[in-house]
Amino acid sequence: MDYVKNHVGNLAIVSLLFAGVLYICIWTPAISQPFFPFQKNQCPSSNKSAIGNPRDELETALERASMANKTLIIAMVNKAYVEGDKTMLDLFLDSFWLGEDTRSLVNHLLLVTVDQTAFDRCNFLRLHCYRLVTEGVDFGGEKLYLSEEFIKMMWRRTLFLGDVLKRGYSFIFTDTDIMWLRNPFARLSREESEDLQVSTDEFNGDPWSEKNPMNTGFYFVRSNNKTIALFDAWYTMKDNCTYTGMKEQDVLTNMTGNGVFRELGMRVRFLDTLYFSGFCQNNRNFVTVTTVHANCCRTIRAKVADLGAVLRDWKRFKGSTGNDRLTVRWSVQIACYHSWR
Repeated sequence: MDYVKNHVGNLAIVSLLFAGVLYICIWTPAISQPFFPFQKNQCPSSNKSAIGNPRDELETALERASMANKTLIIAMVNKAYVEGDKTMLDLFLDSFWLGEDTRSLVNHLLLVTVDQTAFDRCNFLRLHCYRLVTEGVDFGGEKLYLSEEFIKMMWRRTLFLGDVLKRGYSFIFTDTDIMWLRNPFARLSREESEDLQVSTDEFNGDPWSEKNPMNTGFYFVRSNNKTIALFDAWYTMKDNCTYTGMKEQDVLTNMTGNGVFRELGMRVRFLDTLYFSGFCQNNRNFVTVTTVHANCCRTIRAKVADLGAVLRDWKRFKGSTGNDRLTVRWSVQIACYHSWR
């Protein structure tokens, strides 16, 4: 009889415990969950977001665009870059069409859009597209260089690209105000020991010199523990009062001067403007030029005007032969010069 009583008592206790757990799973308010982010064995939620999981959507987009070695090309646009008769995005894509050994690279280009207009345009062009959620901030219009919204957008970009690295993807990041006239992978080092290869506004002749003024509008970064740590540290500096109001490129330059690459054990190559050219330091040699960046230019309108001239000059060069090629010259970037006035 005592055995039966004990057995019944144990069953009653187990039943009460089970009922308590069930009550907690069903009735515990959702607001309590963020305070226990690493708690195991939580009851799964039956609610699903109407737009799906953004991280899963990103993984899908990365897989579709990447090469076999988990490498891809990433560019970011908003509606200011896709609206108008001849847009920045149009010129950017035209350069892949007109460049040497560049057409197939569009298959590995992921266009990250920060508003619905840009996302719709991307899908219309049947590119690989990803809609980046930017809650509380409108990144749709033109963001003038060094404006507050421009700086916010650059930091959001840094955070996103760090996430891509954490997923194991290496990539070329490129601004869309860069014309791809030749395949840059042919000029980039294939040494896996080189963690970051970054463009410069003016090249000082030494690819290992940290005194080169870097430009984060174009770089190739390998996914590894060192580069992930760099992006984490870089983004953290956004909230450092020392760097308040500074754009992300200037913050990275300061970090470089303070030895961040050496501390992380990184090998960083600074790219020669003989190949990776720009308006700050023009490469006059059509034979070696790989990319042309509308750096040292302030407005989208000015960039569209002068980059349009770059493509016209490039087509003239490609259509010429023999000694005629020697007479082809780059046009002067008049619109960009006047954009600073």
